[in-house]
Amino acid sequence: MAEPPDLLEVREVAKSYGAVRALVSADLAVAPGEIHALLGANGAGKSTLVKILSGALRPDAGTIAVAGRQVRFDSPVDARRAGIAPVFQDPALVPHLSVADNFTLTGTDRAAVRPWLDRLELDVDLNERVNALPLALLRMLDLSRALAHDPQLLLLDEMTAALPSDYVERVFAVMREWRETGRSVLFISHRLTEVQLVCDRATVLRDGRAVDTHRTSEGGEARIVGAMLGERAARVDLPQAERREAPAARGQARLEVENLAAGRRLKDVSLVVAPGEVLGVVSLEGQGEDDLFLALAGDERIKSGRVLVDGTPVKGRHPVQAIRRGITLVPSDRQHAVLPQRSIRENLALPLYSSLRSWGWINDRKERRGVDEAVDELEIDMRAAGQAKQLSGGNQQKLTIGRWLVGGYDVMLCFDPTRGIDVGTKHQIYRLLRQQAAEGRSVLMFTSELREVPLVCDRVVVLHDGRVIAEMPAAEADEETLLHAMHNLAPREAS
Repeated sequence: MAEPPDLLEVREVAKSYGAVRALVSADLAVAPGEIHALLGANGAGKSTLVKILSGALRPDAGTIAVAGRQVRFDSPVDARRAGIAPVFQDPALVPHLSVADNFTLTGTDRAAVRPWLDRLELDVDLNERVNALPLALLRMLDLSRALAHDPQLLLLDEMTAALPSDYVERVFAVMREWRETGRSVLFISHRLTEVQLVCDRATVLRDGRAVDTHRTSEGGEARIVGAMLGERAARVDLPQAERREAPAARGQARLEVENLAAGRRLKDVSLVVAPGEVLGVVSLEGQGEDDLFLALAGDERIKSGRVLVDGTPVKGRHPVQAIRRGITLVPSDRQHAVLPQRSIRENLALPLYSSLRSWGWINDRKERRGVDEAVDELEIDMRAAGQAKQLSGGNQQKLTIGRWLVGGYDVMLCFDPTRGIDVGTKHQIYRLLRQQAAEGRSVLMFTSELREVPLVCDRVVVLHDGRVIAEMPAAEADEETLLHAMHNLAPREAS
């Protein structure tokens, strides 16, 4: 008896953007009843392949077959009719429309969505405007919309990035349910522990080609990293948790936050960051973490409390005032920080332009020197130097950090800076933040990946219900300890 055809078969698919070859010759096969991981470093071609499979892009060459029948997608509607439903890394929802209107816009039956909202335990008013809802909830709404179309292949692009742990478990439950019914999931993630936990097989892209397909039970994370990075793998120095002297005990505070209340959820937060310190912040979704970072960056109204830099209160309630006092923000959503139509050099040099107090000559030599140093230090891919939008997600995130290396700062606010980027780029950012601390600067970093805390931070504070409820040395902050604290549970007893 003949084997059934693969649910999805991709052969020699290629795509170029001008001189940049995003996909050279990509191959992928997803079997019926399989959870298949699509992996690769930033710039490997994953996002381009996902857009082709969802009908948002047309390939320059190659073939795609669904259930043994060759197909051509001229639009997302064609992909949906073929049984493919994507959930993108950035929610595909119109912000100024209601949730219900967004469902209508894509031809999604609200009656078909409702059971999935219940199944995923999402308590949401469909008349609520999308821009009033938190990112994690929007991603789950996007998933509900995709499930309502009952696809044969569910395509999840970094679905679990920035989701709290309870949401992640609900996503995994749906993925397993899809597999049990004979349908399939293509799962794109940079969280290798998740891949090992939930996926059956993995295909790794590197430089626009598929370089390895294997069962996830064979070889573990080391095999995946080796395939993703190739020759670079030997040069990736994976940092280990280390015990560092607490900088707060060594001198005056650089950043002081006193009884801060802001936004909708931040109620009463006090913390101190010393010169040369990386202070971590962790929490479940919606505990005031975004309000804290936006308030410190001058982009959220402060209701009460004070913010001081080097003992002097920060006046004004605008990002300009924060930047002038040396406080800079690196957001998790790089789309909010990058100028997509401008060149890499213009993006990196932006703080030099904005700091001009009056009309005058731009110091080309200073700009060129600062930009070149940032490009070299962060190893930014300059092949797409014409426009930042042509860069991979990881290289775009490097831009948002690199511009402050050019412009200068005292306190860097990093909100989930490694969300949705590959392991090599993550460790570049880890090393950069430690280097910045070694040079005497201060970093306040929120992370949704708890394993990052002992790798990057000196101390960590835990937010719950808009308040700091725990503080500990980062070297003692393993995932179990942090999860107990994040849920406001009593500390575990030593065995």
